[in-house]
Amino acid sequence: MDGSDTLYSIGDLARRTGLTVKAIRFYADTGLVPPTDRTAAGYRRYDVHALARLDLVRTLRELGLDLPAIRRVLERETPLHEVAAAHAEALEVQIRTLRLRRAVLLAVAQRGSTPEEMKLMHKLAELSDAERRRLVHDFVDEAFGGLDANPEFVAMMRSAMPELPDEPRAEQVEAWVELGELVQDPDFRAAVRRMAEHQAAERADGDRTGLHHALTGTVRSLVGTALTDGVAPGSPDAAPVVASLTAAYAETFGRPDDAALRHWLLTRLEAADDPRAERYWQLLAIINGWPVPESLAEVFRWFTEALRARLPEC
Repeated sequence: MDGSDTLYSIGDLARRTGLTVKAIRFYADTGLVPPTDRTAAGYRRYDVHALARLDLVRTLRELGLDLPAIRRVLERETPLHEVAAAHAEALEVQIRTLRLRRAVLLAVAQRGSTPEEMKLMHKLAELSDAERRRLVHDFVDEAFGGLDANPEFVAMMRSAMPELPDEPRAEQVEAWVELGELVQDPDFRAAVRRMAEHQAAERADGDRTGLHHALTGTVRSLVGTALTDGVAPGSPDAAPVVASLTAAYAETFGRPDDAALRHWLLTRLEAADDPRAERYWQLLAIINGWPVPESLAEVFRWFTEALRARLPEC
């Protein structure tokens, strides 16, 4: 005896499967698990095949499949592996959405956001990768469009796009929201446009030097030492630091190290003096999981003040 001819009542099935009697009746009435037989009194009876079918229905329902999909599997209209693959893909989307919502809620909790801020945060966080890139590309287009600005800098702006990970941390969501607000800020757009116009004017005057990472390193090193040593920008001890820096700029740009260079350099530093520009790159780094660049705001502020203090001597 293998038990294949044994018939079970609904109560038996409920005990064996953990489903309620009501659920089993529902599956029977919808035709998913019809009874094998009925007693003379009309009570439903199920064999082992119905038990196995019911067990499969229960498993598929627990995995989240809807009743039409389960029916197609049971009636062999759609192979189980195809249904499973499609459902797994849908679940992956749901999981990513839930992770994103969790990160938004954590960011709201950390920031103490207002309802309006939370609404904006959720809206920006739900943008797709393509929509995030398009938002930043539109910002770059408006800032640099139609200008012969530094091509290496523009290329760097276009290549550095926000890529929010599938499982973002709260600080990454918060950074993206801040960046999204920043690139849509008309005042910031206008400020970057002015920087681009300054670059275009420099190129019109013959500047083809590109990016200046080495020069920035020199400023960081020399001014950083001065700051560590407590040298005030207007003090006599600042003069040799400024002299070393103007000599470095003169060499890099192929210009005489004279009064005209210092006036030109001050204009250049003032044109780039917007802390939001530095914040832009810091936010991108946080979003993308890159090392966050150190702030050079204090360094260039010292350099600007020290240079301005010496212009009357020129």
